[in-house]
Amino acid sequence: MIKTFYGLETLDSTGALFAALLIGFFFGLALERAGFGSSRRLAGVFYFRDMAVVKVMFTALITAALGVAFVEQIGLIDAASQIYHMPSYYGAYIIAGLIFGVGFVMSGWCPGTAAVGLASGKLDALIFLVGGVIGSVFFNELFPLIKWLQTWGQSSQSSFGIPGLAFIYTSLGITKAGFLLLFSLIAVGFFWGSELIERRKIVDKEKTDPINHQTLQTVSAGIIIAALALFIFSGEKMPLEATRSTDSSGAVTTETFLQQIETAEDHVAPETLAELLYGGDVGVVAVDVRPPEEFTAFHIRGAVNVVLSELPRFVQEHKHKKMLVLYSNGMTHPAQARDELFRRGYRNVYILTDGLIGFREECLKPVSLRSLPTTPEKAAQIRAWRDYFLAVPPLTQAAAAPVDESITLPGLVTTDWLSGNMLKLKIKIIDCRDQNEYNRAHITGAVAISCESFRGAVNGVPSVLLPASLLAEKMSLLNIARGDTVVLVYSGDRLRDATLIGMAFERIGHNRYGILAGGMDKWVKEQLPTSSLLPKAGQADYPMPPTADAFTVDWRQTDDHMKQNTAVILDVRPPAYFSGEKSDEARAGHIPGALNREYKNDIYTAEGFSSFKPLLELTKAYAELIPSKNSLVVVHCRTGHQASQTFFVLKHLLGYKRVKWYDAGWTEWAARIELPIETGSPALNTNR
Repeated sequence: MIKTFYGLETLDSTGALFAALLIGFFFGLALERAGFGSSRRLAGVFYFRDMAVVKVMFTALITAALGVAFVEQIGLIDAASQIYHMPSYYGAYIIAGLIFGVGFVMSGWCPGTAAVGLASGKLDALIFLVGGVIGSVFFNELFPLIKWLQTWGQSSQSSFGIPGLAFIYTSLGITKAGFLLLFSLIAVGFFWGSELIERRKIVDKEKTDPINHQTLQTVSAGIIIAALALFIFSGEKMPLEATRSTDSSGAVTTETFLQQIETAEDHVAPETLAELLYGGDVGVVAVDVRPPEEFTAFHIRGAVNVVLSELPRFVQEHKHKKMLVLYSNGMTHPAQARDELFRRGYRNVYILTDGLIGFREECLKPVSLRSLPTTPEKAAQIRAWRDYFLAVPPLTQAAAAPVDESITLPGLVTTDWLSGNMLKLKIKIIDCRDQNEYNRAHITGAVAISCESFRGAVNGVPSVLLPASLLAEKMSLLNIARGDTVVLVYSGDRLRDATLIGMAFERIGHNRYGILAGGMDKWVKEQLPTSSLLPKAGQADYPMPPTADAFTVDWRQTDDHMKQNTAVILDVRPPAYFSGEKSDEARAGHIPGALNREYKNDIYTAEGFSSFKPLLELTKAYAELIPSKNSLVVVHCRTGHQASQTFFVLKHLLGYKRVKWYDAGWTEWAARIELPIETGSPALNTNR
């Protein structure tokens, strides 16, 4: 399958820029050859003298529509996840279309054709572009007043499924292929109508002779044949019978839909899912649709809990993932949900064969309890799966010490849990305290490394998280394998040291990490065993993660969120630095519109050790800052160190679903003089 720049989330890469330049060059060349370098010819469409605009635009539309439909049907591309579908704001589109039309009639240019005209040496095209730049400046200044118009008349289809085209053909009650055939017939009608109009009008000197009938007949026949061929590739019936072969949304025929179910293309076998999750494939997400209390009692390691009512939003946010596997105890509810999502256009949603019961039976049942003999290779695989998927409580076997059954990773682990499981599970311990503290006494087997070892200068910005490739090499040197459970140990109130290393695990997609609640201070206070010996040397082969992280944002994205007010920007520096009273950077202050809650306000110290405040207290505090658990939040500090702690609290302790980390933070923002800043106290400050 073809992976697009959009699907790979690499639109800002050098390859995408080069592709855009190449496409833009040939697009401009095609427009120029079509006569779009003349404003008189472009404006001729409004006076029914020259219909080149109609011909070219309809040709582009029908070519793109049929082309995308064909490559999707033959499996070359997944249009639902690899192509960006713009949300539909019909009210805003109507207003913008009227303004655009008036400007087109008056000038004979639009921005794209003006660029073509300028390349052809047209002075009026240059004047139009200069006016366009001036208009953009005015638009920017007036935007706060007309911002409401940006999303006026939003389509109800934009939040679930594919908007735009799907909304039209489903509203008409026909299939996609049926709609494209109808659209092709309309295009052919416009071609012939335009030809008739041109032959009856005076032809401009700049225009060539109208297209001859033989060419027009050939093009028309080719378009209609291509549209009819879609019915063969898609397996859909002709439009007259379409209402009997589509489901309620009209997005897929009954025959095609049932064929998917009959051939089990909607299923993922337990062994397949186990191997994908065990191998650390970050493109695969197991989605548990059971009630939260059942999820807490036991769930597949690495799974996320999403209730059925929240599935549409979750799937939309994760439409770029390779595979979303729904499961419950059985298959009824996941199957119903998957069927509805499939009808809506999502092709990356599957169900787990036989549900959680089947997964435990096929993958987690001990070899000694199975009725059929297994090969040595299969037995070894089952043991590996059991070690991996049963590493987190609740455990079926008795524990050597009390085990906190609420533990979910990434998250906090208790001293009881670590002391009771460190010997029987594949647990690796990273001690991020100062070297002298580690040398005096540390948890047996722990390896020492500073959190600063995971940062460096990247793209000229100091102290940012290293690329995934370097982080994977560091894990190899630390003898950490892909399936290991890792516990991070801190001292004092420096939980941020542990959470910063946690960001390294986030970047490489290693979800099996936890932070020791209370840190080394609590471990020593409880007189648990320590050692001053260095651990035995070892080295693992940590694989390079297949995809980059999606939780970091750069200054451009943060700037966009600030301008469009699309995210809660949370600055976790001390209030004096937020207000601009103090500064260690190029400029003092904060990002306009940002809120301030110092990272230290999430920590309490008692009985000789520090940890996070109770969840109820944290939940109440952040509810006053962030509208909902689904709100987009961008956290930052000066260099990302303190913000990593807030990221951990929001995402892994409180369950906020859309948390982003601006790693470079105020160091980068303050140094970029083109970016705005504010000083003074925040509008809302909950420093308590």
